[in-house]
Amino acid sequence: MMTEATKARFAREVAKYPADQKQSAVMACLSIVQQEEGWVSAENEAIIAEYLGMPQIAVHEVTTFYNMYNQQPTGKYKLNVCTNLPCQLRDGYKALHHLESKLGIKMGETTSDGMFTLQQSECLGACADSPVMLVNDRCMCSFMTNDKLDELVDGLRAAEGQA
Repeated sequence: MMTEATKARFAREVAKYPADQKQSAVMACLSIVQQEEGWVSAENEAIIAEYLGMPQIAVHEVTTFYNMYNQQPTGKYKLNVCTNLPCQLRDGYKALHHLESKLGIKMGETTSDGMFTLQQSECLGACADSPVMLVNDRCMCSFMTNDKLDELVDGLRAAEGQA
């Protein structure tokens, strides 16, 4: 069920495009749902498809193409570690494996307390800064040594009172 506030946000995005090209707002609408819900369900894809007048499969194709859209609930902090080849060569996988060990989960899983989801991602566009990671699709972290990874995780836990 879409709220009036969400419809208003959708309308602002759709207004940026010619009337016959409102499907161009699909990524913005997906981002709005993600911000409000934390993830994009099949039901929300259907709502967006109906709102934009496009097939639901076309919305789903966008959702599944980009890793910034969560297709299931995630932890409060989503940690995306770049493991593309340039980052692999500069310890990207070591960073991912260190986080797996520290958090007690495997890539693609969420900690039992619901605090962290660990994912690998394709290029984050910061190869020279690797290993790099993106926190909650917003905050880029560069040169992530094991000590910096520990500091980040411990800092986030402490901020939540779980240190």
